[in-house]
Amino acid sequence: MSDTRFALPAIDDPGSTEVGVILLGLDAQRLLAGVGFARLADDPALVTQAVDQARHGVAGFGFPGLVAAGQARWRAVRDAVGSTPGTSSPAALRGAWVEAAQRVAAAVPEAGPASVAYLTACSLRRGEVDRLADGDGEPDVVPEVPAG
Repeated sequence: MSDTRFALPAIDDPGSTEVGVILLGLDAQRLLAGVGFARLADDPALVTQAVDQARHGVAGFGFPGLVAAGQARWRAVRDAVGSTPGTSSPAALRGAWVEAAQRVAAAVPEAGPASVAYLTACSLRRGEVDRLADGDGEPDVVPEVPAG
């Protein structure tokens, strides 16, 4: 019996799967902000960097606006995207990512790589993302307080 708490990716797994594993570690606000920003830029790494900069107030545009844009986009496509049962095994998570990304790409054919990545993460974290998108939940992290 092998220990599945930590599993390295297979050497031939696509890099997009590892991007997905990283995105799944983001809080729901950042995921929705990424969905909002991904319609403007189509590289998942650049979107993640821009969202982080906006969250810290250094990007020249507002984080709340990105979250609002992501909420609207998610509400528009979530029924087509569907949801995937969660998993706690790293190996199963990578497999679930690949399947969910294929489903998202088919459901939202106009979406580029960044949109597919962020929408896939939202579909795999659907419960908390839906709560935030519908305004029924609090952010899943404590907001930053400016130093004063």
